[in-house]
Amino acid sequence: MNEQEQTSRAASLGRRQGKAGAQVAEVSGKALGRMVGAFMKLPGIGRKSAERLAFAVLGMPREEAAGIAQAILDLKNNSRYCTVCNNITEEEICCICLDVRRDNTRICVVEEPSNILILEKSATFRGRYHALLGAISPLDGIGPEDLKIDGLLERLRSGDIKEVIIATNPTVKGETTALYLSKLIKPLGISVSRIAYGLPVGGDIEYADENTVQRALEGRREM
Repeated sequence: MNEQEQTSRAASLGRRQGKAGAQVAEVSGKALGRMVGAFMKLPGIGRKSAERLAFAVLGMPREEAAGIAQAILDLKNNSRYCTVCNNITEEEICCICLDVRRDNTRICVVEEPSNILILEKSATFRGRYHALLGAISPLDGIGPEDLKIDGLLERLRSGDIKEVIIATNPTVKGETTALYLSKLIKPLGISVSRIAYGLPVGGDIEYADENTVQRALEGRREM
C-alpha cells in the first residue's frame, strides 16, 4: 500500500468516525458524540461498541470517569521504550532487562512490546527479549532500516548470546522478517530457532485449515 492509499484510507476512516459522532451529537449532545468518535479510533471498536462504551462512561460516578481519563494521560506521559529491548517501561531500562535472574544466553525477538506481555504470561521463557517495533513490509514502505534491528545486532555481538528465538507473527510480514533476521544472525555463529505454530490446545484437527496442520506437523517434537 503506497502513501496515497494510506492517506485515503485514513481520511475515509476519519469521515466515518466523524459521521458517527455527528449522528450521536444530534440526538444526545456534542460531548457524547465526541466520546463515541474518540472510542472509534481504538482498534477493534466499531460504532455500536463505541456507543456502549460512551454510555458506560456517562453512567459512571464522576471520580471513576476522572480516574480513567487520568490513567490515559499517565500512560501517554510516563511510558517510554526500554533503551535495551524496546519493551514498554516508565524507566530508562525495563524490569525484565534489569532482572539478574534471567538467562542472558537467549533472546526472544518479537514484533511489538505487546507480544512480550503475552509470552511472559506463559511463564515458559526466562531469557531476554527484543522488540523490533514492527515487521518488514515492502508494500507498506517498511524496510529493515525502519526496525530496531541494529540494536539487536549490537546485543548479539556482546558474545553472551547462544540462541535467538524468532517469535514474529505467522504472517507474510512476520515470515519475511524472520527469514531476514536468520540470514543476518547465523553468520555470527549464534543458533537461530523459530517459534512453533500449529493446533491450539483443546483444538480439533477436523476444523483446522491446511496451513495450520502443516505447521503443526513441521513443529512436531519427540515424546
